[in-house]
Amino acid sequence: MGLQRVNQFLAWASLSLLVSAQCPLYQNYANKRHEPLSSGRYNLSYARPVPDCRTFHSPELEDTLKRLKDVITDPDLYRLFENTWPSTLDTTIAWRGYAAPPSLPEEVEGAEGGEGVTKRDAEEKEELSFIITGDIEAMWLRDSANQLQAYTSILKPSTDFSSLASVFRGAINLQARYILEAPFCNAFQAPVESNITRKSSENSDRISPSFDFMKVFSCQWELDSVASFLQLSDDYVTATGDYEFFSKWKWKEAVKKVLETAESMMIDSYNEAGEWQHTPYTYCAPYGGTPINDCNGSPHRNIGLIRSFHRPSDDACTYQFLIPSNMMFSHALNTTAKIMSRIEGPDNANLTNWMRTLSTGIRTAIHRHARVADRTYGTIFAYEIDGYGSANIMDDPNIPSLLSAPFIGYLDSDDPVYQNTRRKILSKDNPYFSWGPVITGVGSPHTLPGRAWPMASIMRILTSDDDEEITETLRQLVGSTDGLGLMHESVSSHSESQWSRQW
Repeated sequence: MGLQRVNQFLAWASLSLLVSAQCPLYQNYANKRHEPLSSGRYNLSYARPVPDCRTFHSPELEDTLKRLKDVITDPDLYRLFENTWPSTLDTTIAWRGYAAPPSLPEEVEGAEGGEGVTKRDAEEKEELSFIITGDIEAMWLRDSANQLQAYTSILKPSTDFSSLASVFRGAINLQARYILEAPFCNAFQAPVESNITRKSSENSDRISPSFDFMKVFSCQWELDSVASFLQLSDDYVTATGDYEFFSKWKWKEAVKKVLETAESMMIDSYNEAGEWQHTPYTYCAPYGGTPINDCNGSPHRNIGLIRSFHRPSDDACTYQFLIPSNMMFSHALNTTAKIMSRIEGPDNANLTNWMRTLSTGIRTAIHRHARVADRTYGTIFAYEIDGYGSANIMDDPNIPSLLSAPFIGYLDSDDPVYQNTRRKILSKDNPYFSWGPVITGVGSPHTLPGRAWPMASIMRILTSDDDEEITETLRQLVGSTDGLGLMHESVSSHSESQWSRQW
């Protein structure tokens, strides 16, 4: 880049480092109450960092917050919204920049500006956005996609690097890079361009295929991770109409890798001769709850679904045909096939057809194999199955879940099988349902029994048209933050002061 631009960049970087050095770790900051407190019953803390400590500034977000202050009249509910909706942009955009060139660029002959002007300056650069999951300095494919999804209502077309659209493009580009490097992995360390210190993630887990411990933070095969890459892509193009972006970098190659990886995990546990077959990905960890049979898991029959070793919670699956993740992947394949069709055109639609065929096949398999009879609720969706008739009847709060099936676009909320499933999930007949005076909702084996997850309560609201249900669930959410004004991972149904992960 030109000397003037180098000096400008160095000045900006020095100022950013100075500001960041003075900013407290948000997990420490969010663990204390800060004034001004809300004027409602719960006196909720103001939890946004001071402006100089926020990791991304969006005028559209600030304008929306100002506008909604007169719309959300309950002061506690507004404070909860004011703290939580900006949280991703305020606290988790750990780094943004451009991909390093593959080799040193040559000078552009006759370019205006003279010495130091290069071909890379004259060409468009590949944006990158490293979005951490919150209190862990790593980028989960699923989490970063879901974090950004909260801003699709204010996402507008823009080529400006300071825009929200650039944050989305940077996340898509970085996710594509991660998938091409380690398609079975779910969480990654900062890109080398960021100069953020990376540490080896090597531990006693036994995982194949091998991966680079300095690039990968966690390598758990979760089908929803690659589905989230597709979801993020669809969210961006739906809001901006920017199809051209997807033909510029490595999106097409990443989608091909997703298809290859997913199809490889449809493998039957036995071949035609009855010999045991290893899955392309295997995982064993020393702390229990991990796949049996030499790290492959229990036997599964190829029924047209894709195996997932782990749930969105990162917990190991009991049965590896995880239905919510297959639902999400099927829908995401179908919606992003329209992007691929723009890239390939009608005469060379190989990947487009592959996406649509796989999407349809998964949907057919869910219809045939994942619906089970319940004596009380009628036909419902199982959470996990193995293709041999075994089924795990439960739900988990993390998205995708069975409760979230309409939200992820797989079906309509009035679907009768979904409604039966929803009634069971939100009842004491669900083994991970938690109830009490503080908050009632879906819990998870990831945390102790008796703890409801606000994430599931929010999804309950988003999949309901019952005003009474929505109002009561909102009341519980507002009243279960322990005064911090943030959404915790889980909260004891009997004590608002017992929670995990403050935000």
